[in-house]
Amino acid sequence: MSAMTTGIRVAALDDIPEGEGIAVDKAVTGTADNIALLRDDDGSVWALDDTCTHADASLAEGWVENGQVECPLHSSKFCLKTGAVDGLPATKDACPHRVEVHDGDVFLFPNGAP
Repeated sequence: MSAMTTGIRVAALDDIPEGEGIAVDKAVTGTADNIALLRDDDGSVWALDDTCTHADASLAEGWVENGQVECPLHSSKFCLKTGAVDGLPATKDACPHRVEVHDGDVFLFPNGAP
């Protein structure tokens, strides 16, 4: 089975604290950018390209709550589900990726729509 259909195990759910994120290296994911795994305050996990579209900052180091991630550098906000800009100064949407959680493990489907 190809990675496209099964996903890549990128983390244990417990590796990602609620309200925070972790970055997964692009060497692991095969994507153009590192991937930010972001865990919302309701426990759900989302994945976006890690680099903020406004400036060179890691979204995985941002704050995650209420369906959004806030960039640590200039406080741009992005929708966890779609990557859409929810707050300036960013104007370009972040790229979302599909993730699934199975038995406490987080699987990434790179470039797959959520």
